[in-house]
Amino acid sequence: MGHIVNAKAEAYKLLAERLSKAPEGVAVNESLMKILHLIYTESEASIGSKFSLVPMTLDKIAEISGIEEEKLKAILDGMARKGLVMDLPRKDNVFYMLIPVVVGFFEYTFMRTGDNVDHKELAELFEKYFHSEGVKDKLYGRNTQAFRTLVYESLIPLAIETEVLDYERAAEIIKQSGGGSISTCPCRHKAAHLGRACGAPEDVCTSLGTGAQWLVRRGLAKPATTDELLAVLEKTEKLGLVHICDNVLNKPAYICHCCGCCCEVLGAIKEGYNAAHPSNFVPLVEAADCLGCGTCADKCHIKAIEMQEQADGRVPVINDKICIGCGVCAVACPTQALNMTRRSDLIIPPENSKEKFRRFAEEMEHSDI
Repeated sequence: MGHIVNAKAEAYKLLAERLSKAPEGVAVNESLMKILHLIYTESEASIGSKFSLVPMTLDKIAEISGIEEEKLKAILDGMARKGLVMDLPRKDNVFYMLIPVVVGFFEYTFMRTGDNVDHKELAELFEKYFHSEGVKDKLYGRNTQAFRTLVYESLIPLAIETEVLDYERAAEIIKQSGGGSISTCPCRHKAAHLGRACGAPEDVCTSLGTGAQWLVRRGLAKPATTDELLAVLEKTEKLGLVHICDNVLNKPAYICHCCGCCCEVLGAIKEGYNAAHPSNFVPLVEAADCLGCGTCADKCHIKAIEMQEQADGRVPVINDKICIGCGVCAVACPTQALNMTRRSDLIIPPENSKEKFRRFAEEMEHSDI
């Protein structure tokens, strides 16, 4: 009996080792192993451990796993429905890729609703995992991050509007995508199972392009037109949420609408991690118009604004090293005393996902984390 138990443990150990090689970054610890045991069956773990870092065809996976193609396809289909594997049709073939932890099966696990997943137990385990020593260093300890911030377009100064490029505009990104999907916000879904839901809407997670098509096909999201996605954008801005985007120049895969109380990325920023690149804007205080009311500090999701007593009264002091330039504070200001101004050094994202992951891999290779 012992050899059966050892074989099962070995399958999950090898899966964890494979996940640790992903350029996105992952720390292997006890919490992650418990998560893997909950969401992967032993056969799924064994197959997952054999995936290469590049997408693979069914016949190639069958060859290295020793599983007959028809049986293997059924297992891979089940893994895709669970958000563990992405199956991508390409011409006359289908390519499969193992999904990482983040952005990956954490999000897809909590996009799933209505099945037999024990979301409460998984919420507790992921919460423990994300707050375990060394995990955030692995996830965010790179110069290039998976995420970037989008400023509220209504705040872009008219004087420089023509200089602002499409990759900086949330509405233009959505329009160029031609539509996508809307799904449950994984971070808020997780928070709800921890008993600390903030009241912000869950059904606003926006995906675009082929990623959105896959989510819809696998029942993890609902299809959405361009107009429907733009309506979500407007709705979340009225609620003062932060737009966090896929950190690529062309064809971003998603735009999240985040809050500092639930979002793992904004939470990491509050803890001092560079978890998302800022927008190319930063708020500037017009002291003459400021009432000193502190609304901007209250609305800031990452606590980048502190009210300080000065000779002219209470004024907001913005920590430019923390500020991500989302514009939430400027929209909330009752006297429009905060204006978004262009940063002196512009941040240009990687050209596409391939370039982003290449940077991840290079930076991981030279990291001592």
